[in-house]
Amino acid sequence: MPPEYLEGRREAPEDPETPAAVPPALARTGGRVGAAELAARFPEVSARGITAAMTEMIRSGDLAPGVALPTVRALAAALTVSPGTVAQAWSRLRTHRMITTSGRRGSVVSGPPTVPHPTRFELFGHFGDRLGRNLAMAAPDPALLPPLGAALAAATDDAGLNDYARVAVTPRLAAAVQDTWPFEAEAWTAVGGGYEGVELLCRALLVPGDRVAVEEPTAARLLDILEAHDVQKVPVACDDDGPLPDSLAAALRTRPTLFLYQPRAQSPCGWTITEERADLLAGVLAAAPAVLLVEDDGSGPLALRPAASLAARLPERSVLVRSYSKSHGPDLRVAVLGGRRDVVDKVRVLRTYGTGWTSRILQNALAYLLTDAATAERVENAALRYGHRRRAMAERLAERGVPTHNRDGLSLWVPVADESAALVTLAARGITVSPGTRFVFTPSHGAHVRVATSKLTEDPAALDEIADLLAHAAGAADGMH
Repeated sequence: MPPEYLEGRREAPEDPETPAAVPPALARTGGRVGAAELAARFPEVSARGITAAMTEMIRSGDLAPGVALPTVRALAAALTVSPGTVAQAWSRLRTHRMITTSGRRGSVVSGPPTVPHPTRFELFGHFGDRLGRNLAMAAPDPALLPPLGAALAAATDDAGLNDYARVAVTPRLAAAVQDTWPFEAEAWTAVGGGYEGVELLCRALLVPGDRVAVEEPTAARLLDILEAHDVQKVPVACDDDGPLPDSLAAALRTRPTLFLYQPRAQSPCGWTITEERADLLAGVLAAAPAVLLVEDDGSGPLALRPAASLAARLPERSVLVRSYSKSHGPDLRVAVLGGRRDVVDKVRVLRTYGTGWTSRILQNALAYLLTDAATAERVENAALRYGHRRRAMAERLAERGVPTHNRDGLSLWVPVADESAALVTLAARGITVSPGTRFVFTPSHGAHVRVATSKLTEDPAALDEIADLLAHAAGAADGMH
């Protein structure tokens, strides 16, 4: 190796009094930069040094958005380092959205470092609010949520309140949830909602380039999280009983790190895994013991049917995240994460960099609600009301030639002839729904929209009017079905 590369550094100029020449600008937008030209700009050729130099060039505009970069192998040869060193730097740059890589087309400069945006979630429209027909957000109906006053008052009766000791989960909350858990968890922690629990697990367990097996379609927020971590999503096809065993087996052959799935009231399709299907899936997973299972129970107590938990069958390699936002109140911001100790501990350690722990007041308030008989009755009633609203719309759509298959949850997965046309047609009539493309990541699925049913009116005439508009937008009148 030439001496200028010893210890990952080039030698300094012999005469320190002579200022170094300012290098000329590199390629501009739409151009291409050569490996030798780019290699000359790196004063240090470790992965960290390459990342730092590339960041400086992108920030300064020397490497403008759209510039095509040399291949990893070509740049590694020009730097006389291993391709792995350059690949590691490229991975860090992708994480901060400074470059994008598209397979054989190579890598292209995106722009200065930025925070990843949950674009699937952020694109929910608001123009339907004016008519009270925003059916894009499958959020709980505030009128069906339990009151929080008594719970918050009881929550403050805690000797540990205002102590800076970090408590992963309060004793009250642990006692309230452990009998409802489908398996004996080795460790517990409370987090700020179900999606935060999944995001923390991904941050703790994944590195860019890892593969994650995930249902398709699935929740848009889950796809945002996976894309923010720059991982490869491996689709697992599903039917009305949950993930298909053959599809999961094919996904496992790609050697994913995680299998991320929803056990019940799945968003957006509303299925719940049956006992028979769970047995088959557990058998498939037994052949891939290195894959960790992340069970995302986003509906929690609002689900009408109990889940046939895969985690209960494979507890030694599972973590369950259960959210209580939809059932007991989104402003509680509490979900519980329980499962394998080493995984839960990684999440707990990550939280020490930020909030440290979830408010004891909020944890204890949720514990009060989970053990209060009147609240349990109210949540059960809410689940029945949501089910009634969903079925009322599903039946009307079926009568108009638009089939849906959701058996649970707060929405309907509605087939349409053309997604864009359906969205525009509904928007013109003051109705907002979610584009189906936000819930998928491969092109093999037919066109759909997701219709939130949780806040639908229960007035039959109004439901008929909405169903007429949805059916018209779906294309049923044109013989789609």
